[in-house]
Amino acid sequence: MLKNIQEWLLMLAIFGVTALLGNWIGYDVIVWEAVPGMLVLIGICLVGLILGKVLPGSIPSVAYVALVGVLVSMPWIPGSSFIVETTSEVNLLALTTPILAYAGIAIGRSWADFVKLGWRSIVVAMCVMLGTYIGSALIAEVILRFQGII
Repeated sequence: MLKNIQEWLLMLAIFGVTALLGNWIGYDVIVWEAVPGMLVLIGICLVGLILGKVLPGSIPSVAYVALVGVLVSMPWIPGSSFIVETTSEVNLLALTTPILAYAGIAIGRSWADFVKLGWRSIVVAMCVMLGTYIGSALIAEVILRFQGII
């Protein structure tokens, strides 16, 4: 278990540093202002990962991470105002960039497995991406027209 925690901490630290740099470069948030929020997010992720490993059942760790994040940010939880205030300095898109890069590297490492899926999986993936894009555009169009912006 200790080896897992060390690996998780290393991975979360790499993501944290990358996200802090992205937050600074892309959103002009000074790194030192966002460090407490990033440490809180890393702590929440670490607790969720540990719960996923320790508790019985086959619930994915991401569910525990989300549950811990929601619980510690509830207004009636002591310290929630600190958590909400510090994490508001970290932009969501600055967090997604390193995560998507990692996913791309993970897929890139296993091209042999990807090729085994065949050309049909590529067609399905393209349809999913196209459908997501068109769906997002339609939702944005309806909401912007409803608000009178366009």
